[in-house]
Amino acid sequence: MAGRASRQRRQAFREPRLRLLVVCGGVRTEPAYFRGLKRYARNPAIEIRVRSKGWAPSDLVKYARSIAPIGADEFDEVWCVVDRDEFNLEATVICATKLDVRLAVSNPCFELWLLLHHDDCTAEMGDAKRVLQRLARKVPGYQKNELRFADFEKGVNDAVRRAERLDPSGLDHRRDPSSGVWRLVLQMIEAGKIP
Repeated sequence: MAGRASRQRRQAFREPRLRLLVVCGGVRTEPAYFRGLKRYARNPAIEIRVRSKGWAPSDLVKYARSIAPIGADEFDEVWCVVDRDEFNLEATVICATKLDVRLAVSNPCFELWLLLHHDDCTAEMGDAKRVLQRLARKVPGYQKNELRFADFEKGVNDAVRRAERLDPSGLDHRRDPSSGVWRLVLQMIEAGKIP
């Protein structure tokens, strides 16, 4: 009997992948980046939703939670990608904590995260215009509304390392420059690995 059982073929077992919902405030740049990263990470369990720019970050958090209500099991984690820009993020942080939504905040803007793929950036940037000028020098032909993930693919690990050095917690949205996007990127890459 034992011999027969040992000859039976064992069923393949694969741990379920972490299911992430990523909601972006930007219309083109952030979604293009995260769709490219999704392919790069080979993780079909990630869903990216976009809300038009102009939404306050706290409204984006509420929208994300409306897609994935607390207690529903469609997603394991819900993330919102937002810029510091001109927003006061204190209310957003409180709302996100209350609704169990993780924030990936870039200060001053998402393009800082993109810049970190190509260069260290430790000096205060002040505003998005300065970041965009510096990014355009590193990525000739960069167009905010036409991001090509290929321009950033080779620098993903460098960006994670550089952003983590700027803010080891990934939660200090007041620091300029800083980007907590590295936490989300690591989740996407790790979730895409097959055990």
